[in-house]
Amino acid sequence: MGCNLKTYPPSYPSPARGEGSILASTQKIYKVSEITREIRAILESRFPVVWVEGEISNYKRHGSGHIYFTLKDETAQLNAVFFANANQFLKFELEDGLHVICIGRISVYDQRGQYQIYVQRMEPKGLGALQLRFLQLKEKLEKEGLFREERKKPIPLYPKRIGIVTSPTGAAIQDMLKILKRRTFGLEVFVFPVRVQGDGAAEEISDGIDRLNQFGRLDLIIVGRGGGSLEDLWAFNEEQVARAIARSEIPIVSAVGHEVDWTMADFVADFRAHTPTAAAEKVVMNWDELDERLREVRERMQTAIKNLVGSKREALMSAKESYAFRQPQVYINQLSQRLDELLRQMQNYLNRVFQEKKQLLRSWAGKLHTLSPLGVLDRGYSLTFDSQGSLLKDVKQIQVGEFIRTQLKSGTLKSKVTELGAKDGIRT
Repeated sequence: MGCNLKTYPPSYPSPARGEGSILASTQKIYKVSEITREIRAILESRFPVVWVEGEISNYKRHGSGHIYFTLKDETAQLNAVFFANANQFLKFELEDGLHVICIGRISVYDQRGQYQIYVQRMEPKGLGALQLRFLQLKEKLEKEGLFREERKKPIPLYPKRIGIVTSPTGAAIQDMLKILKRRTFGLEVFVFPVRVQGDGAAEEISDGIDRLNQFGRLDLIIVGRGGGSLEDLWAFNEEQVARAIARSEIPIVSAVGHEVDWTMADFVADFRAHTPTAAAEKVVMNWDELDERLREVRERMQTAIKNLVGSKREALMSAKESYAFRQPQVYINQLSQRLDELLRQMQNYLNRVFQEKKQLLRSWAGKLHTLSPLGVLDRGYSLTFDSQGSLLKDVKQIQVGEFIRTQLKSGTLKSKVTELGAKDGIRT
């Protein structure tokens, strides 16, 4: 009786003789690192941004600040990494068993050859459609750059005209006014009343921001309300409010809820205050510091003036007890006598200087006379000039028959040239 014998798994046929080298040369053989890179590229291109829901297990925070955990559900698990630069903005504590929604990208950790999610943001599960809407809008506005620090305007150090967009009946406005009113800097506060929750609240808030910008003449605008649930605060998460804050030309301080509450208005505003009270404190903070410095300066000035007056009073009392105040006429006579003495000394000094200068002048005059042409006449010489008054130095300057004038010590004489002589004889 025959039977069919089958093997499982089926064996692959052996290559015919001489075929082994042909298969080896045509078949692609990957290295482990190469196939890993190929798989990573496929995963990263297929899942650049994913939203993954699951339960945290094996939670561990590394000393570097990175967070490692496993995200799991009933039938599968996924390794996750939450780097420090991303988890620093996490608003709640992580723990095993917590149900969360992670936003990130899927990739491969080459050293272990395992795929995992690199978490960029995380939110607790269970907040429903509002939370999802919040995250989606936040991602949209963040991509547009509305949260960038470089687009935010600086808060004035000393604002004097402040606008407030809030409910006129809530506790928030009362808390803020209580702080602003107790300052004595002449602050002007303009309240724009709006609804801060419910239908139409977002429209009123954005309209209030726009209207205060049209009003101008304001240094700062505070937008906010007191604490509440996510639904209560939702008006400040609406896109139109965020865009009204972004287009405001006046710096805006967001003051919504409590410290743990974050809204879209907080991300877009130029400054986020933890509470409405903190917003009012921020506005007057520098005024308070200035007031304190002025008070210190005033106290130092008062102390300095008091010390100066005391010093001058002592000097006055000392002068009052001095000899000059006790015997003023005698003191004046002494000063008069001292003045006469100084005048006499000055006259003597001037006379002595005059005599010295006079003697010096005579000496220089004698020297000048010795060098003068007139001094030559005193020694028996004479000077001869032609009819034009030019001094004759050579017989070639004169002709026979011309008249000449001779200067002697005692006077002058005129004569007519009858003949001319040279050193070696007479020329007629």
